[in-house]
Amino acid sequence: MSTPKDAGGREPDTIHLPAPTVWPMVMALGVTLAFGGLVTHAVVSLVGVGLALIGGVGWWREVLPEERVEHVPVREHAERARPIVPSPAKVEYLRLGEAGHRVRIPVEVHPYTAGVIGGMVGGVAMAVVAMAYGLLFHGSAWYPVNLLSAAAMPAMARADAETLRAFVPSSVLVAVLAHGVLSVLVGLLYGAILPMLPRRPILWGGIVIPLLMSSVVWASLGVVNPTLNARIDWVWFVASQIAFGLATGFVVARTQPIATMQTWPLAARAGVEARLVAPEGEGDR
Repeated sequence: MSTPKDAGGREPDTIHLPAPTVWPMVMALGVTLAFGGLVTHAVVSLVGVGLALIGGVGWWREVLPEERVEHVPVREHAERARPIVPSPAKVEYLRLGEAGHRVRIPVEVHPYTAGVIGGMVGGVAMAVVAMAYGLLFHGSAWYPVNLLSAAAMPAMARADAETLRAFVPSSVLVAVLAHGVLSVLVGLLYGAILPMLPRRPILWGGIVIPLLMSSVVWASLGVVNPTLNARIDWVWFVASQIAFGLATGFVVARTQPIATMQTWPLAARAGVEARLVAPEGEGDR
């Protein structure tokens, strides 16, 4: 509550506000213990009732016979926040909400097939970058494949460089299955997330999400499998993740989105089977 201006019309140097007090929390704790004793022990209820009474009396004395206040100094005009200036920029309105029902974001979603196809294309792009790394730095395209299988085959994480450069059928099978399943699942995740992000799906899907995923893997792999973590070239790992994100985001963003059920008429959303559903607005005539 502000102090009124003095006789000279000047603003006060301080304003007085209700003083802080701990008694409401003491009373709340007492009430909680009082009811908690109903399912635990009677002693808990007795302690709670005592705390509630003490807190209530203390709280009462804070406001009667005279309320306790504290004086807060008023800042100089130069230090105060500037007044709010209205902006002439227009705001994009959610027009679907004007029809009488709430808008749920996103208004349009991508089909599941877009996420599956995008995940497959992204998986191929990621594999190309990873195998290029193996050829350039280790002389074998099977090096990253065997290294990927080390997540499910601990023996491959401890294998020597010659073994990792060789073609190991069981290791290749495990790596292909794991990479394929993960690519499709992450592709489905892209299809669900991208419609909810503000524009620029290639930026979000190709840069931001891969960097976040890479940071999570980097932070967790050092604890889960330190041996495998020491053998990963993280620069190329991030590059392969970005390749996956760019390819998957491009495929998902290029698909035709599908309007959600909130754009349907009320009868259709309610599941009413009717031969003719009146267009929006005709019911008001």
